[in-house]
Amino acid sequence: MAKQILVTIGREFGSGGHEIGKRLADKLGIKLFDRELLEVAARDSGLSRDLFEYHDEKPVNSLLYSLSVNPYSMGSIAGVPELPISHKLFLAQFEAIQKLAREQNCVIVGRCADYALRDFADVFHVFIHAPLEYRIQTVMERSGLDEAQAKEQVIKTDKKRAAYYNSYSDKKWGALQSYHLSVDSSLLGLDGTVELIAQAVRLRR
Repeated sequence: MAKQILVTIGREFGSGGHEIGKRLADKLGIKLFDRELLEVAARDSGLSRDLFEYHDEKPVNSLLYSLSVNPYSMGSIAGVPELPISHKLFLAQFEAIQKLAREQNCVIVGRCADYALRDFADVFHVFIHAPLEYRIQTVMERSGLDEAQAKEQVIKTDKKRAAYYNSYSDKKWGALQSYHLSVDSSLLGLDGTVELIAQAVRLRR
């Protein structure tokens, strides 16, 4: 029986993680879930898409860590009305990620997907990074910001993503030990990075 194709992508801001995920999914002939995951979580949980958008990958206090270790020990999020909304939103995304992974091959970008799928046998975890100067230049070209504005956005977004990941996971955002493959996207470019990851996925299968 062929192994399932499940790829999670963590990424530094400005490293091209979303575009790499999109091109990788196209190359492998499977679906990409990035912000699309918010729609799935909203639909399945009955919570507002706007709430997911507002809280997307924003850090919360560490109280939720004990829940994220084993959210199903508490049953459905609908049955835990006393939880703060940010906690419910995380658990809804956690459940949506696992449901998608059980139903289909896919690439999932961000949102602690590697942690949510830590017990899935066929998953392949990737982290995309690049030098700060490269990422600043990328953001400048993409968003029309000046250098100082782009640098501020890169640093703030990375801090937010790290805090979010570290709030829920027992691993550290960006640490080599947290992923199967860590790639500097500035070395091979977007297409070269996609090809490298695709080849790694094929070899693992």
